[in-house]
Amino acid sequence: MVADSARWEGFPFRDGDVVISTPSKCGTTWTQMICALLVFQTPDFDLPLAEISPWLDMLTTDRDDLVAALEAQPHRRFIKTHTPLDGLPIDDRATYVCVGRDPRDAGFSWSNHRANLNTDAFLAARSKAVGLADLDGLLPDRRRELPPTEIARFWQWVDDPAPVSESPTSLAALVHHIRTFWPATAGAPNLVLLHYDDLQADLEGQMRHLAGRLGIDVPEPRWPQLVPAARFGEMRRRADHLVPNRGDDLWRDKTEFFHRGTSGQWRARLDSDDLHRYHRRIAELGDSEVAGWLHRNPAAD
Repeated sequence: MVADSARWEGFPFRDGDVVISTPSKCGTTWTQMICALLVFQTPDFDLPLAEISPWLDMLTTDRDDLVAALEAQPHRRFIKTHTPLDGLPIDDRATYVCVGRDPRDAGFSWSNHRANLNTDAFLAARSKAVGLADLDGLLPDRRRELPPTEIARFWQWVDDPAPVSESPTSLAALVHHIRTFWPATAGAPNLVLLHYDDLQADLEGQMRHLAGRLGIDVPEPRWPQLVPAARFGEMRRRADHLVPNRGDDLWRDKTEFFHRGTSGQWRARLDSDDLHRYHRRIAELGDSEVAGWLHRNPAAD
């Protein structure tokens, strides 16, 4: 178990909190960086991004220490989670931000992410923070063998039959996560739902949109400095300062954490038979409305 949403229980919210709740590999760190740029209005931060915007659920940090660090922050807080909205406490003082992405791109990004993760380092960090006693007798069954190829890892992610409560990193979990944010499309005041492709196509426009939704006033002369700092290449260049859990040695290559950051990478990897198989799985999940929004233009596939 990587994370535990129960760590949100009793969390002391305050006015203006931002909860960045995204499915894995859908632009989480990107959104954290954008929020940091909007809050601080400079690309230069005093601390690594993951310390400014910690992952509250992740079991590599003692919860009390993490909450105390958040309580000590004098600035507007923005907190990371991969828990969907139906697993979070909803507080009117907070704004909840989600980003969706074409699942095929997210799946291949997850494939690379799994290959780059040092599982032994993760377990060592978890053991130090919260122990491993709760995994006794479970770990050998839950630690699935990592398929050796990119495409095999992709299909493992797509076809994962486990309930989303047990397997939060799967195609089914991604679709479910976006569904929990669907009231944002009807104008729910404290929910923001963004699309990865929009961030790519018009980063400045999307940053301005998010600033407006968060009620942050950015002086016009600041934008030419802030927007380039949120571009993928610049974030990749600063990987050592921006990756999650940078001190736990979780990543075999920190730069590789920012692998591609592109849309449509699946087109060079999936043939027509693969796409039929993928769309059958999408249909099985029974949420055509969310799937259509995620894919943007499925008729062109």
